[in-house]
Amino acid sequence: MYTSIFDTHSHYTDAAFDTDRDTLLSALPEQGVVRATLAGTTLEDSAWGIELAEHYSYLCAAVGIHPEFAGTQPDDYLAQLEKLTQSPHVVAIGEIGLDYHYPGYDRDTQLTLLREQLDLANYLDLPVIIHARDCTEDYLRELREFRPRGVVHCFSGSAETAQEVLKLGMYIGFTGVVSFPNAKKARKALAAVPDDRLVLETDCPYMAPVPLRGKRCDSAMIPYTAQAAAEVRGVETQILLEQTCRNGHRLYGLDI
Repeated sequence: MYTSIFDTHSHYTDAAFDTDRDTLLSALPEQGVVRATLAGTTLEDSAWGIELAEHYSYLCAAVGIHPEFAGTQPDDYLAQLEKLTQSPHVVAIGEIGLDYHYPGYDRDTQLTLLREQLDLANYLDLPVIIHARDCTEDYLRELREFRPRGVVHCFSGSAETAQEVLKLGMYIGFTGVVSFPNAKKARKALAAVPDDRLVLETDCPYMAPVPLRGKRCDSAMIPYTAQAAAEVRGVETQILLEQTCRNGHRLYGLDI
């Protein structure tokens, strides 16, 4: 069995886990999972993530408003987020970012939301979890301006974009996508990331790795992602898991 599994981005508050959430979360440490970070998407979701982290010692929480919900947050959302960060279980602001993938998005509203949360993260000296889809130029511009600590999660960009992110001192997170047969761009980007800036994640319940593609994902599946990543990087799977575990702790300021 593989050990030292750190899932740096998960969504165990998702409805996909409603039928067996507690059973699953109770079993994950027995499967080698030592840490998992719950990424918040709304105020309510963020608060629930903190509640779960209070019940499971290996969980930690991030609080934030996802760009999908830009424009729906209350006027005092920043004050509410700041209050949530007073919990000792909160390790980051996220997930926040930009998403121009679907029709009907409001670019200006998303940018305002991102900027306000980046400013809050810097004020609180917390790392950020960045969601970025179809918005490379814009999100890199904002990162260059605000210079946050943190991670670009579920990285889908090119190796060249990865280099730009790395120049800013950020970590880069990869999901089960690196195990997909057609994920050539993701594997090229993966190969470009230094050992000390690489982290692994599920983004569960989404993107289960091969050979479990299409199933509901959870943190116990990360070894399949690690195997695919280790093959690209020419290292042993367990060695890569240990390295990414250390990186995850350092990213979120956690004791190993």
